[in-house]
Amino acid sequence: MITKTRTTKETDITVALDINGTGKSTISTGVGFLDHMLESFSKHSLIDLEISCKGDTHIDDHHSVEDVGIVLGSLLGEAIYPVKNMERFGSANIVMDEACVSCDLDLSNRPFLVYELDVHGKVGEFDTELVEEFFRAFALNARISTHIIQLRGKNKHHIIEAAFKSVAVAIRRATAKNERVGIPSTKDVL
Repeated sequence: MITKTRTTKETDITVALDINGTGKSTISTGVGFLDHMLESFSKHSLIDLEISCKGDTHIDDHHSVEDVGIVLGSLLGEAIYPVKNMERFGSANIVMDEACVSCDLDLSNRPFLVYELDVHGKVGEFDTELVEEFFRAFALNARISTHIIQLRGKNKHHIIEAAFKSVAVAIRRATAKNERVGIPSTKDVL
């Protein structure tokens, strides 16, 4: 397990992860819906996660959600780079009842986010606009080119959960060991 801590006036976060884990997690962010999504992410990526966040949720959940994305993404980037003997590219289409979300990603060390989920309003007390904030912070800090596209769906919970699971499975596939690829780039560095 590798660990990273980030403390600001708004949040105090510690994340530990094992990229070669089994998908077990202990997560407490103070944002129940985010905990649920991150537990699902851990399970389907097979990345062991321990996340603790104390944030200013009395104001709203924005700082906690975005800052967890920053720390988790940064730590994942440390675990991945330099990319060697990994597949590098990963994709997954995940179905949750009527919803289907696609994720295609590249462990490129060049961050980019394409985010096309049609979710508005709230899921319970959770502001759905924070999903994009999380994935932007995560992708930019992990230095992963990430495309998350909703293919179909109406239920906001299903769409968002399918997004987290599709990113998880795509990362699992991209980080899969493959000794034959060496450094998977014509540049000889990622």
